[in-house]
Amino acid sequence: MEVILLERIEKLGAIGDVVKVKNGYARNFLLPNGKALRANDSNRKVFEANRERIETQNAERRSVAETDSKGLEGVSIQLIRQASNTGQLYGSVSARDLADALEAQGHKVAKNQIVLDKPIKAIGVQDVKIALHPEVSVTVRVNVARSPEEAELQAQGVDVMAQMFERDAAGFTEEREPRTKRQTPKPEPRVQPEQDKAVRSKERAALLFGWSKAVMPDLIRHP
Repeated sequence: MEVILLERIEKLGAIGDVVKVKNGYARNFLLPNGKALRANDSNRKVFEANRERIETQNAERRSVAETDSKGLEGVSIQLIRQASNTGQLYGSVSARDLADALEAQGHKVAKNQIVLDKPIKAIGVQDVKIALHPEVSVTVRVNVARSPEEAELQAQGVDVMAQMFERDAAGFTEEREPRTKRQTPKPEPRVQPEQDKAVRSKERAALLFGWSKAVMPDLIRHP
């Protein structure tokens, strides 16, 4: 679909440009938000008739945005959230959370002005872009931590997670089972051939003469 832009759209064009975009992008975003008109003969005439007014209004909005941006320069917001030992948040930080945090500091910013590709899901410090106007933007620093003390360390440039991993690694020692000395079984005493022959002879004599079993050990011990 071809549309006439009513304001500057990043990576697309400036006011008055006729550009071709996907139908869904035009119908779901550009047209309902008053950022473009369908590029037909009727709308071209309407745009040209109102071009000066549109450009004047855009300049006024840009001037206001530039003034507001000065109040946001260097702003840092701190958010305390619960997180696991690996730094992953139990939940996430959304554009609405950032807008509320900025408002708490006296900065009025709409949720749709916060450029956040995806919610923040881990602790740390990162810069987030605030688009106050298609031609005016400012960056704020977002510090997400598990405690005010941790947030202070992160603000000083300390990588809290790396520090924690190093500390855990230094205190970790692998436990090993104590080595037991292998015991070699004692060999059974070997019977000398002569002694073995004598024992067998006395056993045969005992069987022949009917000696009692009580006598047998004594005979064997005294060849």
